[in-house]
Amino acid sequence: MHDDTASGSDDADRQRRAWMAAAQSGDRRAYERVLADSVALIRNVARRRGVPADALDDVVQETLITVDRVRRTYDPSRSYDAWLAAIAERRAIDALRSHGRRSRREIQDELALEQHPDRDDASAESERAQHAQRLQAAVAGLPPRQREAVEQLGLRERTLAEAAAETGSTAGALKVNLHRALKSLRERLHGGS
Repeated sequence: MHDDTASGSDDADRQRRAWMAAAQSGDRRAYERVLADSVALIRNVARRRGVPADALDDVVQETLITVDRVRRTYDPSRSYDAWLAAIAERRAIDALRSHGRRSRREIQDELALEQHPDRDDASAESERAQHAQRLQAAVAGLPPRQREAVEQLGLRERTLAEAAAETGSTAGALKVNLHRALKSLRERLHGGS
Protein backbone atom coordinates (compact mmCIF):
# COMPACT_ATOMS: atom_id res chain seq x y z
CA MET A 1 0.00 0.00 0.00
CA HIS A 2 2.83 2.37 0.79
CA ASP A 3 4.35 1.71 -2.62
CA ASP A 4 1.05 2.67 -4.34
CA THR A 5 0.94 5.93 -2.38
CA ALA A 6 4.57 6.67 -3.23
CA SER A 7 3.89 5.82 -6.87
CA GLY A 8 0.85 8.13 -6.93
CA SER A 9 2.92 10.85 -5.34
CA ASP A 10 5.67 10.34 -7.93
CA ASP A 11 3.09 10.55 -10.74
CA ALA A 12 1.66 13.77 -9.28
CA ASP A 13 5.15 15.24 -8.95
CA ARG A 14 5.94 14.22 -12.55
CA GLN A 15 2.75 15.95 -13.73
CA ARG A 16 3.52 19.13 -11.78
CA ARG A 17 7.11 19.02 -13.09
CA ALA A 18 5.79 18.83 -16.68
CA TRP A 19 3.35 21.69 -16.08
CA MET A 20 6.07 23.87 -14.59
CA ALA A 21 8.43 23.14 -17.49
CA ALA A 22 5.65 24.09 -19.91
CA ALA A 23 4.94 27.21 -17.84
CA GLN A 24 8.59 28.22 -18.08
CA SER A 25 8.18 28.01 -21.86
CA GLY A 26 5.23 30.39 -21.71
CA ASP A 27 2.23 28.04 -21.38
CA ARG A 28 -0.17 30.06 -19.22
CA ARG A 29 -2.69 27.23 -18.76
CA ALA A 30 0.03 24.88 -17.54
CA TYR A 31 1.17 27.57 -15.10
CA GLU A 32 -2.36 28.04 -13.77
CA ARG A 33 -2.69 24.26 -13.36
CA VAL A 34 0.58 23.85 -11.49
CA LEU A 35 -0.25 26.73 -9.14
CA ALA A 36 -3.75 25.41 -8.43
CA ASP A 37 -2.37 21.92 -7.89
CA SER A 38 0.29 23.30 -5.52
CA VAL A 39 -2.10 24.74 -2.92
CA ALA A 40 -2.75 21.44 -1.09
CA LEU A 41 0.98 20.67 -0.91
CA ILE A 42 1.72 24.15 0.48
CA ARG A 43 -1.03 23.79 3.10
CA ASN A 44 0.35 20.40 4.18
CA VAL A 45 3.87 21.80 4.58
CA ALA A 46 2.56 24.76 6.59
CA ARG A 47 0.42 22.52 8.84
CA ARG A 48 3.35 20.19 9.52
CA ARG A 49 5.43 23.24 10.45
CA GLY A 50 2.76 24.29 13.00
CA VAL A 51 1.29 27.31 11.22
CA PRO A 52 -2.06 28.19 12.86
CA ALA A 53 -5.16 27.52 10.74
CA ASP A 54 -5.96 31.23 10.48
CA ALA A 55 -2.56 31.90 8.87
CA LEU A 56 -2.56 29.03 6.33
CA ASP A 57 -4.04 31.14 3.53
CA ASP A 58 -1.35 33.76 4.09
CA VAL A 59 1.38 31.13 3.77
CA VAL A 60 -0.24 29.78 0.59
CA GLN A 61 -0.43 33.27 -0.90
CA GLU A 62 3.14 34.21 0.04
CA THR A 63 4.44 30.90 -1.31
CA LEU A 64 2.63 31.33 -4.62
CA ILE A 65 3.96 34.89 -4.91
CA THR A 66 7.48 33.58 -4.29
CA VAL A 67 6.99 30.79 -6.86
CA ASP A 68 5.92 33.40 -9.40
CA ARG A 69 8.96 35.54 -8.62
CA VAL A 70 11.52 32.69 -8.81
CA ARG A 71 9.91 30.27 -11.27
CA ARG A 72 12.74 30.72 -13.77
CA THR A 73 15.11 29.14 -11.20
CA TYR A 74 13.19 25.85 -11.15
CA ASP A 75 15.12 22.96 -12.75
CA PRO A 76 12.62 20.62 -14.49
CA SER A 77 15.01 17.70 -14.11
CA ARG A 78 14.41 17.81 -10.36
CA SER A 79 11.35 17.22 -8.18
CA TYR A 80 8.84 20.05 -8.35
CA ASP A 81 7.33 18.96 -5.04
CA ALA A 82 10.68 19.20 -3.23
CA TRP A 83 11.37 22.63 -4.77
CA LEU A 84 7.91 23.88 -3.79
CA ALA A 85 8.13 22.36 -0.30
CA ALA A 86 11.42 24.20 0.34
CA ILE A 87 9.79 27.51 -0.60
CA ALA A 88 6.65 26.74 1.43
CA GLU A 89 8.80 25.79 4.41
CA ARG A 90 10.53 29.20 4.34
CA ARG A 91 7.23 31.06 4.02
CA ALA A 92 5.80 29.00 6.91
CA ILE A 93 8.78 29.91 9.09
CA ASP A 94 8.31 33.57 8.13
CA ALA A 95 4.64 33.36 9.18
CA LEU A 96 5.52 31.73 12.50
CA ARG A 97 8.14 34.40 13.22
CA SER A 98 5.70 37.16 12.35
CA HIS A 99 2.99 35.57 14.50
CA GLY A 100 5.44 35.30 17.41
CA ARG A 101 6.49 38.94 17.14
CA ARG A 102 2.88 40.08 16.91
CA SER A 103 1.72 38.02 19.88
CA ARG A 104 4.54 39.45 22.02
CA ARG A 105 3.46 43.02 21.15
CA GLU A 106 -0.32 42.65 21.26
CA ILE A 107 -2.31 42.60 24.46
CA GLN A 108 -5.76 41.08 24.42
CA ASP A 109 -8.11 43.06 26.64
CA GLU A 110 -11.73 42.02 26.19
CA LEU A 111 -13.00 44.85 28.44
CA ALA A 112 -11.22 47.45 26.29
CA LEU A 113 -12.79 45.95 23.16
CA GLU A 114 -16.25 46.12 24.72
CA GLN A 115 -15.81 49.71 25.91
CA HIS A 116 -14.26 50.98 22.67
CA PRO A 117 -15.93 49.17 19.78
CA ASP A 118 -15.13 49.97 16.18
CA ARG A 119 -17.29 52.58 14.54
CA ASP A 120 -20.40 51.08 13.07
CA ASP A 121 -20.60 50.38 9.36
CA ALA A 122 -23.20 53.09 8.77
CA SER A 123 -20.96 55.88 10.03
CA ALA A 124 -17.99 54.52 8.07
CA GLU A 125 -20.13 54.34 4.92
CA SER A 126 -21.36 57.89 5.51
CA GLU A 127 -17.78 59.09 5.93
CA ARG A 128 -16.75 57.36 2.67
CA ALA A 129 -19.68 58.97 0.85
CA GLN A 130 -18.73 62.42 2.18
CA HIS A 131 -15.11 61.88 1.15
CA ALA A 132 -16.23 60.79 -2.35
CA GLN A 133 -18.39 63.91 -2.70
CA ARG A 134 -15.50 66.16 -1.63
CA LEU A 135 -13.22 64.44 -4.14
CA GLN A 136 -15.77 64.77 -6.97
CA ALA A 137 -16.23 68.47 -6.19
CA ALA A 138 -12.45 69.00 -6.10
CA VAL A 139 -11.98 67.22 -9.45
CA ALA A 140 -14.87 69.22 -10.97
CA GLY A 141 -13.13 72.43 -9.86
CA LEU A 142 -9.92 71.66 -11.76
CA PRO A 143 -9.04 73.42 -15.01
CA PRO A 144 -10.35 71.42 -18.02
CA ARG A 145 -7.01 69.88 -19.13
CA GLN A 146 -6.12 68.81 -15.58
CA ARG A 147 -9.62 67.36 -15.03
CA GLU A 148 -9.29 65.49 -18.34
CA ALA A 149 -5.94 64.00 -17.27
CA VAL A 150 -7.38 62.86 -13.92
CA GLU A 151 -10.43 61.34 -15.58
CA GLN A 152 -8.46 59.53 -18.28
CA LEU A 153 -5.45 58.32 -16.29
CA GLY A 154 -6.80 58.14 -12.75
CA LEU A 155 -10.49 57.33 -12.91
CA ARG A 156 -10.69 55.37 -16.16
CA GLU A 157 -7.21 53.90 -15.63
CA ARG A 158 -6.17 54.31 -19.25
CA THR A 159 -2.55 54.11 -20.28
CA LEU A 160 -0.77 57.27 -21.40
CA ALA A 161 -0.97 56.11 -25.02
CA GLU A 162 -4.71 55.38 -24.78
CA ALA A 163 -5.41 58.70 -23.05
CA ALA A 164 -3.33 60.61 -25.60
CA ALA A 165 -5.22 58.99 -28.48
CA GLU A 166 -8.56 59.71 -26.82
CA THR A 167 -7.84 63.36 -25.94
CA GLY A 168 -5.53 64.41 -28.76
CA SER A 169 -2.94 65.53 -26.17
CA THR A 170 0.64 64.33 -26.03
CA ALA A 171 1.72 61.87 -23.36
CA GLY A 172 4.01 64.56 -21.93
CA ALA A 173 1.17 67.09 -21.66
CA LEU A 174 -1.03 64.51 -19.96
CA LYS A 175 1.71 63.75 -17.43
CA VAL A 176 2.22 67.43 -16.65
CA ASN A 177 -1.51 68.04 -16.32
CA LEU A 178 -1.93 65.00 -14.08
CA HIS A 179 0.96 66.10 -11.87
CA ARG A 180 -0.51 69.61 -11.54
CA ALA A 181 -3.99 68.20 -10.90
CA LEU A 182 -2.77 65.88 -8.14
CA LYS A 183 -0.87 68.72 -6.49
CA SER A 184 -3.97 70.91 -6.63
CA LEU A 185 -6.21 68.13 -5.29
CA ARG A 186 -3.81 67.47 -2.42
CA GLU A 187 -3.90 71.14 -1.47
CA ARG A 188 -7.70 71.32 -1.70
CA LEU A 189 -8.38 68.12 0.21
CA HIS A 190 -5.56 68.09 2.74
CA GLY A 191 -4.45 71.68 2.99
CA GLY A 192 -1.15 71.05 1.18
CA SER A 193 0.12 68.24 3.45
